Amino acid sequence: MQETVRVAAVQAESAWLDLAAGIEKVVGLIGEAAAGGARLVAFPETFLPGYPWWIWLDSPAAGMAFVPRYAANSMTRDGAEMDRIRRAAAEHRIHVVVGFSERSGGSLYMAQAFIADTGELISVRRKLKPTHVERSVFGEGDGSDLQVHETALGRLGALNCWEHLQPLTKYAMYSQGEEIHVAAWPSFSVYRGAAQALGPEVNTAASLMYAVEGQTFVVAPCAVIGQAGIEQFCDTDLKRQLLQPGGGFARIYGPEGSPLAEPLPETEEGILYADLHRDLIAIAKSAADPVGHYSRPDVLRLLVNRNPAPAVVEAPAEEQPAAVEFAPIA
Repeated sequence: MQETVRVAAVQAESAWLDLAAGIEKVVGLIGEAAAGGARLVAFPETFLPGYPWWIWLDSPAAGMAFVPRYAANSMTRDGAEMDRIRRAAAEHRIHVVVGFSERSGGSLYMAQAFIADTGELISVRRKLKPTHVERSVFGEGDGSDLQVHETALGRLGALNCWEHLQPLTKYAMYSQGEEIHVAAWPSFSVYRGAAQALGPEVNTAASLMYAVEGQTFVVAPCAVIGQAGIEQFCDTDLKRQLLQPGGGFARIYGPEGSPLAEPLPETEEGILYADLHRDLIAIAKSAADPVGHYSRPDVLRLLVNRNPAPAVVEAPAEEQPAAVEFAPIA
C-alpha cells in the first residue's frame, strides 16, 4: 500500500431505473471525488440503476411491473455504459469501485466493478449469495471472483451488504492481504424500528468489525432514499411506512477501528473523504492478525473453491475409430 491514500465514499440517491441518468451521475461524482483529491471513489450496492426496493414492499406478483424496466436498465460489464465510466476514471486519474445490477443473458447479478485510474477494467465480481428476497431478482456469483487485487494504491477488495455478515467469506478476503476494502451498502431505510438487523446500528457495526477483524481500511459507501425513491416505490401509506426517506450512513474506518471521516446527515447526498495512512495496518496487525500470528490452522482452516462454475461445459470431442479397410473379395 502507498504511504498515504486519499479515498472517497459516496452517499447519494440513485437515478432510479434510469441507466443513462445514472451513468451521468456516476461520472459527475467521479469528477467531484477526483477534484477533492481522492485516488479511489466507491459507490453503493447496485447504485446503477438503483437497489430494487419493491422486493421488500409487496408480493412477487406485484413486483413484476418493475422487472422489465429494471432488466432493461441493468448494465453489462462490456457495454458502452461501462466504457463511459472507464473513460471517466482515466480522465480523472482515479480508481473506481462501482456497484451495479449486471445483466448477463437473461439473468441479473449484484455486481461490483473494479476500474483502475488508467481506465482498465480490473475485474467484475458478483455477490456470492443475494440476501433473502434479493434472490427473487438476482442470481449468485461463484468463488472465481472472491479476489483481492494488487493496484497502484494497494491491495483492494470489495463485498456487498450482508456479505459482511458471512464469516467464511470475510476470512477468505482477509487471507489475501487486503489493505483497502470497499463495503458497499444500500440505504438503511426499510422497516425502520421493526427490523433491527436491517438498520444502521447493526450494519455500520458490520463495516467497523470488518476493519478490525481484517486490519484493513474500510470505505463504506451507502445510498440514500430521497423523494424520488419514495415516489418510485411507495404508492400506498403502508409502503411509505415500510420504506422511509434517508438511510444514508456512509462511513470510513481505520484498521484498528477509528472513524476517519465525519458522517453526513442520513438524508444528505455528498462524499466522505479520508486519508489512509499505511502505518496503521502494521500497528493493528501487531496485536491480532487472524490469518497470521493470531490463527490456529492446526485447529481451524477454511477451504475455498475459486474455480468458475459455468452453467454449460463442453465435453471434449470424442476420437473416432479409424476406418477399417477390407480387401476386395476375389
